[in-house]
Amino acid sequence: MINWTAQEIVLDLKYTWKISRNATDQKKNLIVRISDGTFEGSGEAAPNIRYQETPEQLLLQVELFINAIRGRELSFEVLKEVFNQHGIAYALRFGIESAWVHFEAKRKRISVPGFLNIPSAESIQTSYTVPIMETSLIRNFYAENKLSRFPFVKLKINADEGYEMTKYLASFCNQKIMIDANEAFSDPDHCIYFLEKIKKLPVELIEQPMPAGKDEEGKYLKKYCPFPLFADEAITHNADFGLLTEQFDGVNVKLMKAGGYQNGIRLLSEAKKYGMRTMIGCMVETTIGISSGMNLCALADYADLDSFLLIKEEPFHLIREENGTLLFNSNVS
Repeated sequence: MINWTAQEIVLDLKYTWKISRNATDQKKNLIVRISDGTFEGSGEAAPNIRYQETPEQLLLQVELFINAIRGRELSFEVLKEVFNQHGIAYALRFGIESAWVHFEAKRKRISVPGFLNIPSAESIQTSYTVPIMETSLIRNFYAENKLSRFPFVKLKINADEGYEMTKYLASFCNQKIMIDANEAFSDPDHCIYFLEKIKKLPVELIEQPMPAGKDEEGKYLKKYCPFPLFADEAITHNADFGLLTEQFDGVNVKLMKAGGYQNGIRLLSEAKKYGMRTMIGCMVETTIGISSGMNLCALADYADLDSFLLIKEEPFHLIREENGTLLFNSNVS
């Protein structure tokens, strides 16, 4: 007999996670499990208030889902039908779909990439993100967290202190810097002024400086940006790549926003067809969610899968990080 369960977990963080629109010291996620008594699969849902998702909402939707699939043989098509019929949040869609995929892969005794018919990544190196903080604290944060071992350092910024933060980090950081603005700039000319000031610094890319939906401003900004521009908030479960290529050079695909492995694969493949570079990103997730992202890293140019490292007591230990490289500890559950 197939049994589904969902549990809310509270994740205390090692430090305040601050981005341009909010800050938190704690995250609440859901762990979804499917079991037949012999095999078990787990998935994670990380609700994001930016997309009107809450843990309470997701728990109610789990019950809707369980009732809707009772007695049905599951497939990708059935899952999609039920998700759409009941308006299941995209973070929960991924938690459910990934649990089922992991369960089926175990039953078939194949890897998750094998089940999804995609290649496995040979080596996965992740960037590490510095949250917004007082500029004077960045050097100590970099040293205490030993960030020199990562291939890239991602820096969260706001519109006002972004230049000082970037300039200061670049003064002692030996790696390329990824700038992540999380829609911090409302005025494209203000953003262009910031970009001009940092154009001689070792910046790898700029992620989502303008709010999603400001398409004309985004097109204008791209003409004057000296660095590759990556979409984050501008790409969710769906994407108009013709429009995105007029504003960006790459996309950050997060499975919690894509709503599932299959849709994440589709978005990454479409981005490549349009000549865009790709990144696999994450919300604040345990190693269940991060290991899921790792399964798609062969399809991406960059991995930004560091958030399990900022959890005080990560409960599942499915993966580990060594010198900036992510490694599986055991089969993903």
